[in-house]
Amino acid sequence: MKHILLAEDDIDYASILKQYLEISGFKVTWAKDGAEALELYPTAKPDICVFDVMMPKMDGFTLAENIVAAYPETPVVFLTAKGMKEDKIKGLKLGADDYVVKPFEADELVLRITNILKRSQRTVAVPAEKGQTITIGTYAFDASNYTLTHPNIMHRLTERESHLISYLFANRNRMLKREDILLEVWGSDDFFSGRSMDVFISRLRKYFSEDASIAITGYRGLGLEFIVK
Repeated sequence: MKHILLAEDDIDYASILKQYLEISGFKVTWAKDGAEALELYPTAKPDICVFDVMMPKMDGFTLAENIVAAYPETPVVFLTAKGMKEDKIKGLKLGADDYVVKPFEADELVLRITNILKRSQRTVAVPAEKGQTITIGTYAFDASNYTLTHPNIMHRLTERESHLISYLFANRNRMLKREDILLEVWGSDDFFSGRSMDVFISRLRKYFSEDASIAITGYRGLGLEFIVK
């Protein structure tokens, strides 16, 4: 049973939505505002988050920003009464996996959630020998233990970050097509996976910023290159 963290301040609407999601086979933890959702997250450990954008104490965007920063693997779906293009772009830049405008059919939300969960489960693991450490410039990368270590700092990686680094390093110093990276690491080359990849690439650039001989160079409309001199 997949677990949903639902943050929605409209009590009547949230109650109905929670019941429908539970009938559809999900476990649901309901938070009445963004601050409560952020507090509940560590103990709830949801498989996916569904956040209303407009909430008291903490809006959905701020909530998602906090959660994605700490738990980047968690998919996020935004619910909003607005159809504003600016809001959609802001949500996607935060790494949101989907964006549903109210009013919507509950069946539609269930389908979107199900598709996102299937997509996230199709992540392709890049094999790594247990305990194997790879030298990347001045970094030591342990793919099986999810660590990237530099003399100045150590990064604890998520599983997907580790897979992405493994794939990029295996294909270093050559241009990789976006769709090839997406299919290999995300298991899908759709729009939302692409937005997620952009967030992860930005994060990796920060991780490798201690070594000037390492760069991730993007080629607009083509792909990117993981450069290790």
